[in-house]
Amino acid sequence: MAHPYHHALSSVRKWGGKVEDYLPIHSWFDESKGIIADYRHRCLRHHAQGIQQCEILFGATITLSTGKVIPTRWVGEQHVREDLGRIPSFADWVRCIRPEPWMGRATNLSFEDAPADANECGRSGPISRDPRSSRNRETAAIAEHDGSSPR
Repeated sequence: MAHPYHHALSSVRKWGGKVEDYLPIHSWFDESKGIIADYRHRCLRHHAQGIQQCEILFGATITLSTGKVIPTRWVGEQHVREDLGRIPSFADWVRCIRPEPWMGRATNLSFEDAPADANECGRSGPISRDPRSSRNRETAAIAEHDGSSPR
């Protein structure tokens, strides 16, 4: 199939409703044509994980203009099957990528630009694991006062 509209027509024949009921889903699957305008665009969404992402994005079901409710997954599966003849996994696509040297090059990350007093929680100052630190003393004091145990 060449266009989301044609997929939507196929959906109408299968489950009823109007083209507009299905067009957002089929357009989402083919949005990646904006990145690469040949069949390779399909590697981004035309697989089992892409169908799951579609379901998360559009919800578990869609309500057609006729009032009929169908699983969104059915529409995604239809789209992928019409384009590929089956539903591959993402791993199926990745196995077809020819590794190039640039894909595996890693560089050392520089921490020179990181603030010296920022910790992983976004608070300033060092994180103390010392049980005598003020934060740990405050927690222990609160726990002692209300009868709960500190975490």
